[in-house]
Amino acid sequence: MTTSRTPYYAPHGGHPPQTDLLTDRAMVTEAYTVIPRGVLRDIVTTVLPEWRDTRSWVLHRPVAGGAVTFSQTILEVAPGGGSDAPEPQPEVEGFLFLMEGEVELVIAGEAHRLTPGGYGFVPAGEQWSLRSVGEEAARLHWIRKRHQALAGHTPRPVVGQEQEIEPSPMPDTDGRWRTTRILDPQDLAYDMHVNIVTFEPGASIPFAETHEMEHGLYVLEGKAVYRLNTDWVEVQEGDYLSLRAFCPQACYAGGPGPFRYLLYKDVNRQVVL
Repeated sequence: MTTSRTPYYAPHGGHPPQTDLLTDRAMVTEAYTVIPRGVLRDIVTTVLPEWRDTRSWVLHRPVAGGAVTFSQTILEVAPGGGSDAPEPQPEVEGFLFLMEGEVELVIAGEAHRLTPGGYGFVPAGEQWSLRSVGEEAARLHWIRKRHQALAGHTPRPVVGQEQEIEPSPMPDTDGRWRTTRILDPQDLAYDMHVNIVTFEPGASIPFAETHEMEHGLYVLEGKAVYRLNTDWVEVQEGDYLSLRAFCPQACYAGGPGPFRYLLYKDVNRQVVL
């Protein structure tokens, strides 16, 4: 069975032949990690005890010297597979983004049907479940973060399709650099944001962003040259980057089509000492 093409690149596993060269773009430094799409093979998948008929690629987990606020995993859920109790830690919130397939996401008893581009934010402690309901496997991101509660501000579930959100153009870019903001950036109830950032060919981040926010960055479409700390790194759809706090970052979109990525960052909370 062939899988329908979507605008979101998703891994399918497999295994390279013995004739392939070992050389690749994978790298780990004190400031950042690059996991190229060629690394996401069958041999590095894991199964999660809370999930049925599901395998996963763990892209990021808190490690010493790296980003520590979140985890990020790609789930491949076979038709009919899923979980009735996916989150083992009640203090952890979650964000889901569907790249391929079709799922039914139930949060607090309310069912939602998601197709590619669909997303769901699940507050910490909320009951939820997910089931793959299409004819093909569902492939989705699952970002998890320990929620930092703030008195008087309680996050609510958020469910929708990214195609229905009007992207916000960055100033003085003629819309060539724009951001699809899925969670309200002004709402203090949310201590994490997940955005989709789009660059037209040749557009750039024209300065080295250097800030306290950690990032998980998954390339959904296109290619670019990314500045990470002191290095320029070529990236393409399916590649993943994790950036620790204060890692300098910038990019040039390479074309010929748009360069788009799914971006996590921690926000809206005082530094804990």
